[in-house]
Amino acid sequence: MTAPQTSGPSEANEIMRASRVRATRKINGQLVLMTISVTVALACAGHSDRGTLAALQSQEPDLSEAMVDDEIDQAMAGYRKFLAEAPKSSLTPEAMRRLADLKLEKEYGALEPVSGTDTGDSAISLPGPKWIGPTTESTTSQARKSMARQAVEGESPAAFEARVAGTTGTANATNYAAGVNHLTLPLGDSTAANGPLEAIELYDQILEVYPNYAQTDQVLYQKARAFDEVGRVDEAIKVTQELIDRFPDSRHIDEAHFRRAEYFFTRKKYFTAEESYAAIAERGLISDYYELALYKLGWSFYKQMMLEEALDSYVELLDYKVATGYDFDQSGDETEEQRIADTYRVVSLCFSDLGGAEAITNFFETKGNRSYEDRVYRHLGEFYLEKRRYNDAASAYEAFTDLNPAHKLSPHFSMRVVEIYEAGSFPKLVLASKKKFAASYGLTSAYWQHESAAGSPEVLDYLKGNLEDLANHYHALYQNTDRPEDKPAHFTESALWYRTFLTSFPAEVETPGIHYQLADLLLQNEDFSSAANEYEHIAYDYPAHDRAAAAGYAAIFSHRQYEKQVTEPDLESARRESVASTIRFVDGFPLHEHSPAVLGAAVDDLYGLNDFAGAIAVGHRLLEQFPTAAEEIRRGAWTAIAHSSLDTNDFVVAENAYAQVIKLTPPEDPSAEKIMNNLAAAIYKQGEEANSVEDYRTAADHFLRIATTAPGSEIRPIAQYDAASALIHLSNWSEAASVLESFRDSYPEHELSAEATRQVAFVYREDGNLARSAEEYVRVADEAKELELRREALLVAAELYEEAELITEALATFDTYVTQFTKPIEPAVVARFKMAELFYEAGNEISRRSELEKIVAIDRSAGDERTDSVRLYAARSALMLSEETYAIFSKIELTLPFEKSLERKKKRMDIALTTFAGLIDYEVGDITAAATFYMAQVYGEFSRALLDSERPTDLDVAELDSYEMILEEEAFPFEEKSIEVHEKNLELMSAGVFNSWIEKSIAELAVVMPGRYAKFDARPGLLNSITTYTYRTPHTDIPAKPTTSPDHALELVSGDTDSETQDATVPADDVDRIQKAIVQKPAATDALPASPATFHQGAN
Repeated sequence: MTAPQTSGPSEANEIMRASRVRATRKINGQLVLMTISVTVALACAGHSDRGTLAALQSQEPDLSEAMVDDEIDQAMAGYRKFLAEAPKSSLTPEAMRRLADLKLEKEYGALEPVSGTDTGDSAISLPGPKWIGPTTESTTSQARKSMARQAVEGESPAAFEARVAGTTGTANATNYAAGVNHLTLPLGDSTAANGPLEAIELYDQILEVYPNYAQTDQVLYQKARAFDEVGRVDEAIKVTQELIDRFPDSRHIDEAHFRRAEYFFTRKKYFTAEESYAAIAERGLISDYYELALYKLGWSFYKQMMLEEALDSYVELLDYKVATGYDFDQSGDETEEQRIADTYRVVSLCFSDLGGAEAITNFFETKGNRSYEDRVYRHLGEFYLEKRRYNDAASAYEAFTDLNPAHKLSPHFSMRVVEIYEAGSFPKLVLASKKKFAASYGLTSAYWQHESAAGSPEVLDYLKGNLEDLANHYHALYQNTDRPEDKPAHFTESALWYRTFLTSFPAEVETPGIHYQLADLLLQNEDFSSAANEYEHIAYDYPAHDRAAAAGYAAIFSHRQYEKQVTEPDLESARRESVASTIRFVDGFPLHEHSPAVLGAAVDDLYGLNDFAGAIAVGHRLLEQFPTAAEEIRRGAWTAIAHSSLDTNDFVVAENAYAQVIKLTPPEDPSAEKIMNNLAAAIYKQGEEANSVEDYRTAADHFLRIATTAPGSEIRPIAQYDAASALIHLSNWSEAASVLESFRDSYPEHELSAEATRQVAFVYREDGNLARSAEEYVRVADEAKELELRREALLVAAELYEEAELITEALATFDTYVTQFTKPIEPAVVARFKMAELFYEAGNEISRRSELEKIVAIDRSAGDERTDSVRLYAARSALMLSEETYAIFSKIELTLPFEKSLERKKKRMDIALTTFAGLIDYEVGDITAAATFYMAQVYGEFSRALLDSERPTDLDVAELDSYEMILEEEAFPFEEKSIEVHEKNLELMSAGVFNSWIEKSIAELAVVMPGRYAKFDARPGLLNSITTYTYRTPHTDIPAKPTTSPDHALELVSGDTDSETQDATVPADDVDRIQKAIVQKPAATDALPASPATFHQGAN
């Protein structure tokens, strides 16, 4: 607001002229009436008092019906006539004064009577120095609307002083006395008219002739005025001084003091002016010049640099205005408003010179507080701002707010501080002042304990803007700073002011937008969890607004970013929060363009969380709610449903879902193969379920339909294989074989191909097709990479061939086995033993003997690899070979020539006994018993051969009888020896040995000794009570021990020989040795593995 312009001289003269016209009309009318009355009275007088005007003193003019023209000349003529006719009357000085007054008024116009001159001693009592309370402004504009009044626009302090002092001589000079009385004091002389000079002469005459005239003070007043009007100012002031000196109680005294003070003030005689201004001020409220006097008194002090005294005067003036109820904002009088504004301005000058705002504080602390202190600080601030002293200006406002933080205007002052720093382009100070405002006048501050929000809308509006500015400022710094180390501080500040705004104004229209900026800040600072929470609050907790959907989507994004930050075990919780936010978003904004996509991502998350039920439910919701969603999104939903159903064993649903996925997947898509595999898996799992409940037909059907439903799946071969397994469970051998052979043909390189061959072999075996099964086992052996598998397969194939009575194929397979697998020796020995049996069945005695000999040789060279089983098979093989020696021996009959046949018989007897005695080294119970049996048989056979020998033909009867007797004598010891050895076999029963060989010995004994052994009980355990047994050696002549070794004896088994040998009879000690070894060491029959081989016995 611009200060009102003061009136210039021309304008002021115009105003004065109009005033004079009005005054002249009034006074002239009164004087004319008075003149008329005087004339009438004189004309009617008929006594000696005719020349006096005494009667006029009490005569009141009758104005009830007087209607005359306002003509000063008529009045003046009347007074002249009166003075001419009564020059010495008591009324003469009065008439002279009035005539002189009319002369002045004719020239310059009349003065209005000074109002309030008859008020007597009444005064307005001023309030004491106490705090009255805040002013009544309700808005910022009202609080600051008069700030600009304190100076004319662009006015310097010097110009201001000149203007208020009235010394400018320009249109800007201010006449503060306008409207009170004409107090213009020209600085130079003017051309005097005759009227005023005549008036001065009349005033002088009155003063000289009538020194005791009651209206002398009025005469002096008017005389001073006359001098003033004609420009003789110095003389006017002398007359004014006289008035003051002579009539201190005159009703004109205040005006006289003021005229005098103004005279000296304009001439810079401030000390002298001070005296008169003070005189008026001392009179107080009874003077109409009191207010003006205080104002100019203050100026007088100021001009003398008596600043504290000047302030006392100005404060007294302001106290007066407050006491009279003056409205500093609504006076309606521009002159009055200007004077008040100038008062504040000069007060500001004083405080500025005294030190600024601090001086104000000290002053009022000393002088007492005032209700208008805020205006004093404010005007000082504006004064400094005018001079661009921005810091001082702000300090002035801040000084007040610091002292009066709860004052109603303090927030407005704080706002002004911000404006001042903005005007001065001090960004840092602007920022600091904004922060201070926010801290001081935030809604949690003490200020609002005394003020209501409804009563301070502008403060609230500014607070909102201020908080937003602070938050945005630090947000911008956070985003743009080139100093990364400052980012945390900027982030903290920005977040603080955003949150302050939100807590202060939670329900404003702009609040969601501010909140969104806070969430953005948190997101930029990678505080994703907090950002997500804020976005969700924005999206769902405010009334509908245009950023709600964007906030909901941003919340989802923030949650997903947070997932990338966390580690186990917090990851699961973070993902669940993402899903919850997504569901909430889709519920709230189903038509949002991203709703299908984010819901699809939620489905994936639920699956990733192993929340399969949730993934299925949300997946179906997506497909139902967004049937036209992008194919990729729908495919993802079906995929999650399929995976989840597969993982929850709902394989039928999974199969259907995968089928949908395949429909939505282009063949060239890299994932197509995987989806096909999963579809196959869903079907395969249905087969497994059927398997688990032994519904093998259904299982096989599921496995087999994979070939048509998912032909390219990786699991198809396994499914086909498992289908065969299910068919095997059903004993559906033909279909199982077909499926397996199809599998093997289709997938020859499959890892289960070899196993399939084994299964085919098994199926054919179970189906009774032993030959085909054996062929498959041979194939297994051929294809096997593991030696053990190959070895076993060959053995099984050989046995199957044997079982199928395909001797040639069996022998060939066994031969392949023993050729390839010489180690370990035990199964090789068993295989050869089987070969020996097969050769026996085939009538190939040479090959049979060869295999038996190889078995014996292998055992002999086994060393540490020799096992009980190997020893047993070797012992049996050796027994079989030994049996051949017995057979050769038993076939030799004693014929003529007797000596030669006897020699050959004895030789074979020796070989047989030696061979059987060699079997003791195997330490096998059965074999030892067999050897004992055969040794007994050898003796018995020799005895029989002697008795059955061919008799010589040239003997007579006597000689023949003698010959018979000799033969019997020779045969009997051998028979006894046979019995003795058979009985040795029985002694083995006491060692727990009982077998067929012992039974045969009993049978032989029963023949030769029926009385003793015909009813012999050979049940196991019969001899358990026998703990010792003494072997009895027969008392017969037994040949010495032969020199032929057991190995040599085995070599002699294959053919006859006529070579000379010693007596072949086995010594008794050898028989005893054999029996003792068996008794002392139990046989190892338990070590013999199960074998289909037949233990072939020799001769009886």
